[in-house]
Amino acid sequence: MLTKFLPLGGAGEIGANCFYLNISGIGIILDCGMHPQKIGTEALPQFDLISGKQLDHVIISHAHHDHLGALPFLIKKHPYLKITTTPQTRALAEVTLHNAVSIMKEKISDPDQLQIYTHEEIDLLIRSINYKAYKDEFEIEGYTNSDNHIKVNLFDAGHILGSAGILLESNGKKIFYTGDISLDNQELTPGAELPDTEIHTLILESTYGNTDSTTILKWKDEALRFAKSVNKIMKDGGSILIPVFSLGKTQEILTVIWNLMRSGKITQTDIYTGGVAEKISRIYDYNRYVVNRIDPDIEISSIPRNNIYEVTQPGNLFKNPCIVLAPSGMMMEGTASYNLARYWIKQNNSAIFTVGFMEESTPGYKFANYNKGDTIQLNEFTSEVIKCFIQKFRFPSHSRREGLIKIVNKLRPQKVILVHGEPDGIVWMKREIKKKNKSTEVYIARSGEEIII
Repeated sequence: MLTKFLPLGGAGEIGANCFYLNISGIGIILDCGMHPQKIGTEALPQFDLISGKQLDHVIISHAHHDHLGALPFLIKKHPYLKITTTPQTRALAEVTLHNAVSIMKEKISDPDQLQIYTHEEIDLLIRSINYKAYKDEFEIEGYTNSDNHIKVNLFDAGHILGSAGILLESNGKKIFYTGDISLDNQELTPGAELPDTEIHTLILESTYGNTDSTTILKWKDEALRFAKSVNKIMKDGGSILIPVFSLGKTQEILTVIWNLMRSGKITQTDIYTGGVAEKISRIYDYNRYVVNRIDPDIEISSIPRNNIYEVTQPGNLFKNPCIVLAPSGMMMEGTASYNLARYWIKQNNSAIFTVGFMEESTPGYKFANYNKGDTIQLNEFTSEVIKCFIQKFRFPSHSRREGLIKIVNKLRPQKVILVHGEPDGIVWMKREIKKKNKSTEVYIARSGEEIII
């Protein structure tokens, strides 16, 4: 029986990752995310594309919103679907989905635009999630097709806590979906583990396909460059704003800062964090001896810090030098990092440091590509001259593009499907894969266009 792959989102873009597979008559959805730069139904995957199709299982690679956020909307439509994640993703999903309810209530005032799910529905959803540890092989079958079984294995993807690459095997054919993957060590999280077998079809993320890897130092080298800049700003009496995602980046960068302080490489100073990141850090701590961890003895929750949400006057953050880790990582309008940046750009001695990937359509990308003295257009009515320093750092939780090519070379797939990337980067990826793997068929995924694999 033919295996079919159909992107519902995440094809030629970073957000709303959601992919439908029909393997031996069993319908599987890999990830179910929302697009972080869109609102209402526009942010959802194209669920209408799976109307009338066989649907049996959902497997979620990790708990970031662009891979998980639309799951409650899918389950409302198809409540019988069986959901599987790692135990850590299940724990993180409980926090992030509840948090998403509150955010959507603020953004969506018209219930006709999108009927928001409730906290009670999230509680029911979380209880229905089956969880499997890495390399704990299990089998799935269809509701209407119990004669065929698919073996499933989850592999540590090295991206965030609980992130998984998903290996599916049926009738001797193996499909591996990387999800978001990093082969390189971060501060807390070691690099990914890959299947020790050849793959028929590789569904490969392409986030850094458009990024020149010479601009990305090794994590430890970047930490030293970061330390030098931190010391310079604080020596001049300035404070530093770092936009971060609450899940993953906050925990990694907070640990970078703490390790640099403990080793005397940066001056001891007040650190501010807060919000849902605090709950997430506790989940990281709870699992630190369960999953792969570079230093499991580091307890994030014990790192001294203050609550940014208890600061009533932003001006107080400039009375003494401090470091503020504020969501969101891409500085979406209305978030803490965006609101604080409007104060920061008026401060001569302070700085905004960006530390991760910025999608081109986001405010964070705009801020990251301006310099001191430039005029930034905050909205159609307001512009400001930037008085603070702005500096880019790269602490990636995704593989460099050469690392993605290494995955192809190791797994030697007959077919590669490129997802989760910007169009130019995906074109680069296809060209480079074909250079060393001339017999490999490489497909560029496009939403709504089915690929027979």
